[in-house]
Amino acid sequence: MTQPEKTFLAHPFDDDKLKEECGVFGVVGVADAANFVALGLHALQHRGQEAGGIITYDPEIGFNSAHRFGYVRDNFTKASVMETLPGSLGIGHVRYSTAGSKAAAIRDVQPFFGEFSMGGAAIAHNGNLTNANALRRELIEHGAIFQSSSDSECIIHLMARSIQKHHADRIADALRRVEGAFSIVAMTRTKLIGVRDPLGVRPLVLGRVGDNGYVLSSETCALDIIGAEFVREVDPGEMVVIQDGKIESTRPFGQTKPRFCIFEHVYFSRPDSFIDGRSVYETRLQIGVELAREAPVDADLVCPVPDSGTPAAIGFSQASGIPFALGIVRNQYMGRTFIEPTDHIRNMGVRLKLNVNKTLIKGKRVILVDDSVVRGTTSRKIKEMILDAGAAEVHFRIASPPTAWPCFYGVDTPDREKLLAAKMTEEEMRQWIGVDSLKFISLDGLYRATGAKDGRDNSCPQYCDACFSGEYPVAPADQLAKGFKMANAAE
Repeated sequence: MTQPEKTFLAHPFDDDKLKEECGVFGVVGVADAANFVALGLHALQHRGQEAGGIITYDPEIGFNSAHRFGYVRDNFTKASVMETLPGSLGIGHVRYSTAGSKAAAIRDVQPFFGEFSMGGAAIAHNGNLTNANALRRELIEHGAIFQSSSDSECIIHLMARSIQKHHADRIADALRRVEGAFSIVAMTRTKLIGVRDPLGVRPLVLGRVGDNGYVLSSETCALDIIGAEFVREVDPGEMVVIQDGKIESTRPFGQTKPRFCIFEHVYFSRPDSFIDGRSVYETRLQIGVELAREAPVDADLVCPVPDSGTPAAIGFSQASGIPFALGIVRNQYMGRTFIEPTDHIRNMGVRLKLNVNKTLIKGKRVILVDDSVVRGTTSRKIKEMILDAGAAEVHFRIASPPTAWPCFYGVDTPDREKLLAAKMTEEEMRQWIGVDSLKFISLDGLYRATGAKDGRDNSCPQYCDACFSGEYPVAPADQLAKGFKMANAAE
């Protein structure tokens, strides 16, 4: 098999952001489903740029699949590829590896397919199974042969062991065994199936397209690109089975209070998506407003760190009355990877992606608004660029609380000892980054920005905010087995 082309990070600080988990998309009841899936995955590309895959079903040919490394636009726009994916039913996945091998292997690229006694089925999974290691050991001991390093493959093997007669029942059986976060889009020869975990950590929405078609997607923005009508969100703990234009809804996991990932509001979702009926863009504006209230500072300009800091910076500017300006310009044609760059190019660092508008910045007291601080390395580089451009002062305002705990539910987070906020106070972080001031939005302020007017309900939080609070709604069993200490355990 041809080895994948070796790639490098576009600059050595690309790992200073929390990586988007994955994106899933499925459609049924349309001609040339693969084209719809490709468009949907293109809209979800921000959730995973490493690889993508599509599986379709055609009654005359059967199941067909294509899995590729790289962008959707580079792989699933070619007629030679799309012609191999006929049918009116298909699902797809864009991947950023959160579990399994970090070195890309084509066998790790979803959707995964399994042939069962009642026929074939394919699944695409967004999230992370926190007991996957234990499940994998158990399944291997009972004869399962794994083809990938992905935690998602456990679901296929658990389905194979189920004694249920129908695919949907086997999926439910399998998912009762797993822990963690999952939004699943699956397909059989005749059905499109969507499932969310009981806490609803990861998103999944339902849409309608054409006269008799339905869509499942990680975000509403992917409905827009194919002209689909938003119907509703798939509820936490719900399974929807779509066949012949009809939707059957069940709740195979019982009821529990949902804990949707709050970082979807901050960074992961596209600003033109909607979450729980609320515009992501409007929420990010409101985060900026809350930041201005909580951490005012006398300055001349409010500048976003492109592009994720822009809505919060606009909100901060509107609330504070300090002018908004594009003090940092992003190179829009800068890809996420170079092919074997020289050390000299790599050492240019963040300047490959961002450049300072020197005329605007010189002599000014500048407020930089960014979505998060993970390792802090990018923040230091951006500060240096602003000072080199002649800024009089540099102040950082961050649109999320300090990221002090790793995520185990489908977000690629560094180990805790590599998170700046896990080992430094806010003042120590300010000194280390080297700015005149550094302030994060409070957890209550973030909750208020999402519409919870009274802030966080500490007795029963409305969201999963474990990366900020250390309070995990599902204990990460595999990590605890490795010696990971929870927030309420002795350090």
